[in-house]
Amino acid sequence: MKEKKVALFNKLGREELEKELNNESFKRITVSLYRYVNIKNPEVFRDVLYGCWAELNIKGRIYLAKEGINAQFSCPEDNWEKFIASLNDYDYLKDVPLKIAVEDDGKSFIKLTIKVRHKILADGMDDNSYDTANVGKHLTAAEWNRDMQDPNTIIIDVRNHYEHEIGHFKGALCAESDTFKEDLPKIHEKLKGKEDQKILLYCTGGIRCEKTSAFLRHEGFEDVNQLHGGIIDYARQIEAENLENNFIGKNFVFDERRGERVSDDIISSCHQCGETCDTHTNCEYLDCNLLFIQCENCKKEFENCCSNECLDYSKLPLEEQKELRKVREKEGLLDYQKSLRPKIKGIKKDNK
Repeated sequence: MKEKKVALFNKLGREELEKELNNESFKRITVSLYRYVNIKNPEVFRDVLYGCWAELNIKGRIYLAKEGINAQFSCPEDNWEKFIASLNDYDYLKDVPLKIAVEDDGKSFIKLTIKVRHKILADGMDDNSYDTANVGKHLTAAEWNRDMQDPNTIIIDVRNHYEHEIGHFKGALCAESDTFKEDLPKIHEKLKGKEDQKILLYCTGGIRCEKTSAFLRHEGFEDVNQLHGGIIDYARQIEAENLENNFIGKNFVFDERRGERVSDDIISSCHQCGETCDTHTNCEYLDCNLLFIQCENCKKEFENCCSNECLDYSKLPLEEQKELRKVREKEGLLDYQKSLRPKIKGIKKDNK
């Protein structure tokens, strides 16, 4: 019997992929997983995994490195059992904990991408700065709720500023960073002189806490704890066990949904008009692509753009946009994330 060959990369454009996804008549399950494990040859494993999961019609974003795997993806409901069996086919993935999405419309990912990287989570640190075999204590949702009531406990949000803005645990400190690379030194600075206190760490699914707790342990912090399974599994546990929910707002997720609601609270506001809102948008002008909070009225008025300037640029012919990009690259004006973030609030008023 001839073995069926599977293409090891996607060949379709975004419009075709979105149409294909929207025409699906079956349900999907969105899931995430990670594991720090020594993968001897991630390039070879990447091709094997792509062939297997493409056959199961899995869509998502997976990173492999010699240090392990970090994955977020969706699986057709009818292929779920085959997917679980596929995990157990590989020692790297056998019995790996899974985090199932809280809110799921089946449209979280439009294609399957598996990439090999130097690290599964870019941290900007030397490998000798931590040991992922020496991490903090993993807490269940019930244990987390109990420990966060202690007034001497320090709760640290290990996520980026834009994630914290729309949802977080009560009383949590945030490093206010744009990327995880900036987090570890900022968190360390916030915790200086508090090496003897109980530290509680949390993030989306647990992977950032794993490195942060290993780093803090390496730096001499004794009582380091982390929320097992992150916010995603916390939401599942509080519902399953009828526990008090101490997370307020929405949990930011890195897929097409951009967020899962954990509580009904909306704690942030539109960056353009100030109306209560917690929906993120990427600026329609691709050379900007700024991630910001935008309400439905502003989305309609600015056509998904962050400013009148970007709205005007987005309407230019593609050739003119390319020429403008060259000029902006020369002038160093394409780093919008840092240049516009402090100015984005009130931008509607300023552009009227």
